[in-house]
Amino acid sequence: MIAVSFAIAYTPTFITLAQGPWRTEQEGHGPLIIAASAWLAWRSRALIWNVELRPAPLPGWVALLSGLCLLVLARNQDVWFLEVASEIPVIAGLVLLLAGWRLLRVLAFPIGFLIFSAPAPGWMVDAATIPLKVFISDSVTQLLYSAGYPIAQNGVVILIGPYQLLVQDACSGLNSIFVLSALGVFYVYAFRWNEKIRAIALLLLIIPITVFANFLRVTSLVLIAYYGGVDRMEGPLHDLTGVALFVVAVVLMFLADGAISLLMKLFGRRSTRLVTP
Repeated sequence: MIAVSFAIAYTPTFITLAQGPWRTEQEGHGPLIIAASAWLAWRSRALIWNVELRPAPLPGWVALLSGLCLLVLARNQDVWFLEVASEIPVIAGLVLLLAGWRLLRVLAFPIGFLIFSAPAPGWMVDAATIPLKVFISDSVTQLLYSAGYPIAQNGVVILIGPYQLLVQDACSGLNSIFVLSALGVFYVYAFRWNEKIRAIALLLLIIPITVFANFLRVTSLVLIAYYGGVDRMEGPLHDLTGVALFVVAVVLMFLADGAISLLMKLFGRRSTRLVTP
């Protein structure tokens, strides 16, 4: 009955997302986040099975009713981020009502991970996109100018040879930051959660890695336009560089993970030598 009630409450939300944000390049990862969250919960099934049930009615009702109120308000105002995020207090409240705090601690991360399935709020996108575009444009211009290319910059417009190129929102790297942040958090929790220093270091590197990968993408697009013309950088080639950006960022993340592991081993051996009499 609870599962059916939850489905009835959030079916309009999922239909809206499937017809809108989840069909875009920016938010298309939403269903994968939900699937990953379900897998993380399933992965903890042994712990769930052994948890002693001690329902907590008062905090459970508070969380559940707060989440439902947030759902109603967000849906009436078309605030997708809050509408999807309301799942978290609703699910947490149901867990507290049925099983209590111990089970909620086991499921805390899978439930909280659902926040990545919510479409990013517009104010966040607007506030971060312009500074990222300017930074990427400036970095690409300085690099190519140092390499001897006839290039200049005016805000987010790059002038190279006879061409003027506008760095679009999709090239700011913000979308990649959202997706790769979710991927990085999932990877750290699933495979590196017991190594706290390594996990924290890897999480801190996600955004720099993503920005660097996007810098490489914009640089390659500018060079394609310079040598092959503006027409060459549109269509499938532009989309291909987007795929390459994601692949490069993932590879860099795994390389960073390996480098962190190597450094930890080196420092661990050095510390052991210093301590050994």
